[in-house]
Amino acid sequence: MTVTASDPNLEILLNHLAASRGFDFTAYKRSTLARRIAVRMAAVHCDDYGAYLDYLQVDPEEFGRLFNTILINVTSFFRDAAAWEYLRDHVLPRVVDQRREGEPIRVWTAACASGEETYSVAMLLAEALGAEDAARRVKIYATDIDDEALSVARHAVYTAKQLESIPPDLREKYLEPVAGRYQVKKEIRRLAIFGRHDLLQDAPISRVDLLICRNVLMYFNSESQARILERFGFALSDGGFLFLGKAETLLSRSVVVTPEDAKLRIFRKLPGARNVIRGNAADPNPGRPAPATGPALELAFQRGLAAQLLVDANGTLLFANEAARRLFGISQIDNGKAIKDLELSYRPVELRSRVEEAITEGNTSVVRDIPWPANGGSTLWYELAIIPLAGADGRRLAVNCVFTDVTQQKLLQREMDASRSELAATYEELQSANEELETTNEELQSTIEELETTNEELQSTNEELETINEELQSTNEELEQVNAGMEEQAGELNRANTFLESILSSIRAGVVVLSQNLEVQIWNAEAEDQWGLRREEVRGRYFLGLDIGLPAENLIQPIRDCLNAASNHVEREVLVEATNRRGRSVQCRVRCTPLLEDDHRVAGVILLIDDNPVGSSREAAAT
Repeated sequence: MTVTASDPNLEILLNHLAASRGFDFTAYKRSTLARRIAVRMAAVHCDDYGAYLDYLQVDPEEFGRLFNTILINVTSFFRDAAAWEYLRDHVLPRVVDQRREGEPIRVWTAACASGEETYSVAMLLAEALGAEDAARRVKIYATDIDDEALSVARHAVYTAKQLESIPPDLREKYLEPVAGRYQVKKEIRRLAIFGRHDLLQDAPISRVDLLICRNVLMYFNSESQARILERFGFALSDGGFLFLGKAETLLSRSVVVTPEDAKLRIFRKLPGARNVIRGNAADPNPGRPAPATGPALELAFQRGLAAQLLVDANGTLLFANEAARRLFGISQIDNGKAIKDLELSYRPVELRSRVEEAITEGNTSVVRDIPWPANGGSTLWYELAIIPLAGADGRRLAVNCVFTDVTQQKLLQREMDASRSELAATYEELQSANEELETTNEELQSTIEELETTNEELQSTNEELETINEELQSTNEELEQVNAGMEEQAGELNRANTFLESILSSIRAGVVVLSQNLEVQIWNAEAEDQWGLRREEVRGRYFLGLDIGLPAENLIQPIRDCLNAASNHVEREVLVEATNRRGRSVQCRVRCTPLLEDDHRVAGVILLIDDNPVGSSREAAAT
């Protein structure tokens, strides 16, 4: 499998995810995305992005697995202990002091994953304020884009291993055992409000005193990082604190926050600093002057400097002013002709379809940068405005096509662009040294972030392997229990078989057990001695078809009576003349008894064959 972050098919895949599922990963670093997507591609045996895109379209559940793989929810309680100690000892006391008694304290834990850091700060605030005061004043808004992680955070149930980094006193005070695990107590859970939030798309939470977003920015590209930090600046109240991850830093030109402890990645918003989330303002829409009437209208139309055409709703050229006739070489006799029959319907621009669209939809449209050859080989540039004209009743009567000469503006624009390019080149030369230093710094920062990302991925993979190992160990223990049970059952079965064999061997008569189809099921040692056939030779064979010297026709009716018996007390006995395995004639007493199952249904017949019915011993008979 050969996939790279620069593969254009990766962009196609990301655009498909954004269009079909509403999750836009295009703001993430391509190197990180390529590594995480490669994990899923290897799992489903896809060699390239195109094949994986096809697989996503076939298996809709794969998107959930891919989403969970891309979002590396690696977190823990009090992660980076030194930073949390500084937060506890120096930041939270100032947050509390900045608010008057009774005022709310607002905290935002962005990208909270499964909630460990949310409950970490909740425990510290409960310690700083007391449980009752914290319940009244503290609101912790915990957000993430991963719904599954938010579900885990809301339940707040963790394993003993996940709690190892919590100080023992806090662990004993704020967690309680639940079904072999541990749950954050209700008074701490009530401090947090969990909700889904996209850092790039959704509006930020405002007026927060402490904003925690750790080891998240490093997954985004530089532009997206700047947008998110801009939103964080808007969210913080004056003097509010921003707590980032150890592999992250702010843009060097930020004027909104200042480092409180740069090494621990804790920043504070400057008092009075203002920043807003930039948007696009709407362009003004000036009104148009009301058209003149009477002769003045015709004169203004004919002598206007801009070339103008008037076309009615049927596509007929009504008028062309002097400027239009000079420009396009048309004459008065062209008035009244269908515009489709004139060259200007397609030159210098396709005009017929635009006129029809203006009549149909009633919208004014503008076509810019239309070239037109002028005398001397130069090129003129025009801007075309297509304006539908409606009567007092609202019915659209005609369309006015106005060609405005923008050649001077075009030339000025080109000169301005050239000047801007020269100024930009000069600025780049003056700033080259500074940019080289910034580039080097960003490369180093990017390397740190990549290493941290790789470490996060390795930790995630290690946790997944540990989980799989625990599941395998649990499965092995279950299999061992099942095997032990099977061995015990096999032992009981062997003992039962041995006991049954002992009983059959002790009976001094031939014992034959037949199924409902009269196939031999049991053939004891005495039967072998009587008729000379071993049990392996007769098992499963049709009894009445055996050639053993026992007249089968005499046994058909007794056997049938037993099979059709309505009572378990039925027993039939017959005396038959037979020939034993030694060729001697013997008189045999054959007793037929029904073979009953647990529910008293007849499952077959038991035959008890005694070849010495008068009671003499076998040795005497032989003599």
